[in-house]
Amino acid sequence: MGKSRFLMVALAIIMLLALSGVVAAQDDVTIRLAGWSSSEAEDNALRAAVDQFMEANPGINVEIIFSPDHPTTMQTAFASGDYPEVFYIDSSKLPDWVAAGVVAEAGDNIVDQDDIYPSLQEVFTIDGTFYCPPKDFSTMTLQYNIDMFDAAGVDYPTADWTWDDLRTAAEALTGTNDAGDPVLGLVTPAELPRWLPFLYQAGGAIFDADGNVTMDSPEAQEAIDFYAGLVNDGFAGAPSAVDSGWGGEAFGNGRVAMAMEGNWVINALNEQWPDINWGVAPLPQGPAGQATMAFTVCYGVAADNAHPDESWALVNFLTGPEGALMVAETSFGVMPARASAADAWIERFGEDMSAFVEGADYAHPWVLPVGFQDFIDAFNDSLQQAFTGQLLPEDVLTTSADVANEILAR
Repeated sequence: MGKSRFLMVALAIIMLLALSGVVAAQDDVTIRLAGWSSSEAEDNALRAAVDQFMEANPGINVEIIFSPDHPTTMQTAFASGDYPEVFYIDSSKLPDWVAAGVVAEAGDNIVDQDDIYPSLQEVFTIDGTFYCPPKDFSTMTLQYNIDMFDAAGVDYPTADWTWDDLRTAAEALTGTNDAGDPVLGLVTPAELPRWLPFLYQAGGAIFDADGNVTMDSPEAQEAIDFYAGLVNDGFAGAPSAVDSGWGGEAFGNGRVAMAMEGNWVINALNEQWPDINWGVAPLPQGPAGQATMAFTVCYGVAADNAHPDESWALVNFLTGPEGALMVAETSFGVMPARASAADAWIERFGEDMSAFVEGADYAHPWVLPVGFQDFIDAFNDSLQQAFTGQLLPEDVLTTSADVANEILAR
């Protein structure tokens, strides 16, 4: 075999190994993997997966860096110019970090891309460029307390439920518990991502196709009237209205009959409130049909990177078909981002949790353009004031739209 042909064959073998998550390193290298610290069990599951990768890839050492405030830690690292080779990127942070030039393009480095849910690929695609594969994802569903529904004689939620059904049930389920504490039909956090499904269900959006703010649309008004109206009529409220820090706590403590959380609530309820009898259904349909939110994180590879091949090999190991199965078999609620692993997740958590997986077909990404944190803050603050009667629902839209337009003008 000629020298040039030998080199071509060797290069082809190396590329095949890289795409399969196996890289033969000539010298020992160390790559850093940074993310936020979760529960001890989830942290240990990631350590176990990384150990398997290192066992399959002698010569590649992976140092895991956990941080309780990962975005701030990464911003500091970006500023220094010395940042980890692989790191978590929340969907809401991707536009900012891409604009900063710190994220490498995925290109053809990701194996079996067609297996990743299209809605999740879209989350991590900017201007037609796919940047990073999702490590897992969550969708919002409607959780309901079966015992409360039975006691009130209310039929359980179904995929055919509409806004009217939700409102009627919330009214019927509002009252007091045995201790005399108020119980609400539904917990409605004063947060933009909790309201957004209703905007999409009404057929609205924050921006039009040209990037103009459309918070003044009839659809947005219909959505905010419904969401805030539940609170103003006394059938729903923020978690603080029932002495809780978040919706899952309010639901677990029996202070609300329904909640709208992502599949992170599964582990929380099983561990902290194991006696609660609960079920899951899709969020109700609005005038324009079904919609939910997709919350997801990807494994990004550093643009400034001395070991790109090893970094992509790690990412493929953790997010490829086999990695997705590991997520299904070891996760504590989050779902694998690949359709091929959906059945394994459902088998583990139960058919009654399938609404979480099915939401991937009609989920909208939780992601906004660069620099829109002020818009999120303005919306949340004004929605909380609408809950307490200090603002009208329409004021929430005008206030937040003004902030969004100011950001775009800058």
